[in-house]
Amino acid sequence: MIYVSNEVVSEVKKLDLFTYLKTYEPNELVHISGNTYCTKTHDSLKISNGMWNWLSRGIGGKTALEFLIKVRGLSFLEAVMFLKEKLEIREPIIIENFNEVNKNKTQKRKIILPEKSESNSKIISYLKQRCIDDEVIKYCIDKQLIYEDLPNHNVVFLGYDENNSVKFACVRATNCSRYMRDVSGSSKEYSFRVLGGGKSQEIHLFESAIDLLSYATLLKKDGENFENYNLISLSGVYQMARNLEQSKCPIVIKKYLEDNPNIKEIYIHFDNDIAGKNASKALKILLENKYKIIEEPPKCRKRFQ
Repeated sequence: MIYVSNEVVSEVKKLDLFTYLKTYEPNELVHISGNTYCTKTHDSLKISNGMWNWLSRGIGGKTALEFLIKVRGLSFLEAVMFLKEKLEIREPIIIENFNEVNKNKTQKRKIILPEKSESNSKIISYLKQRCIDDEVIKYCIDKQLIYEDLPNHNVVFLGYDENNSVKFACVRATNCSRYMRDVSGSSKEYSFRVLGGGKSQEIHLFESAIDLLSYATLLKKDGENFENYNLISLSGVYQMARNLEQSKCPIVIKKYLEDNPNIKEIYIHFDNDIAGKNASKALKILLENKYKIIEEPPKCRKRFQ
């Protein structure tokens, strides 16, 4: 039986129908006049002033959850899980009124972590298949940096702030799919990291959490203690500007460097492809005036192993 926490239910209940359609099904939203809308599928279902009313059926409500249950026939649990996944994949567009998106305010969302499995057997098997060392896996589990989720048994990578509170989480499938996403409410400045403390004067940058763990495995194989290194993942390829000189430093790197003025050297381990090479070049342009930059991509095109 799938269990859904009260926190998740409370979070999905905050999503009104207009915001849901505007964010996830914009083609279903039809503007009638002023602040009144209807849906493409049901032209008698009107949305106005934060409420919706299906006139021909005599039912209505406010939330997207009510809409999915009353109009689309989902069970309560199906509707909650459906909206939970939507929120995790993409932040909703918050509407101040029904005419425009407020561009002057941002709404910080509380991170909603996937449910935790009682066992980590599935993710341990998956990471071993990716050639991650047993000791590296155990370290991450013991430090609560990774866990196995429910109901999909994916691996969840966590990032913590200065108060040891979870501020970032990303999910990666443990099957053959390429499914990966950041959890709703995540702050990129705290993306998945394995940090060796304040003694080291260098940091190592990676596109993904798996790349980071692969490098930690190589360090161990070379007789090094990976726990002494500062390893930071960007949770995705670094998106630089078309003009590389105008690129901005990723927030996770910027914050870490600001908080750790002892850093002198930056090792870049992005993928050995065009995107990785350009991202590495952009970072080098941004940071080489203050730090020694060493580019060390994986020997093959995409992987360290």
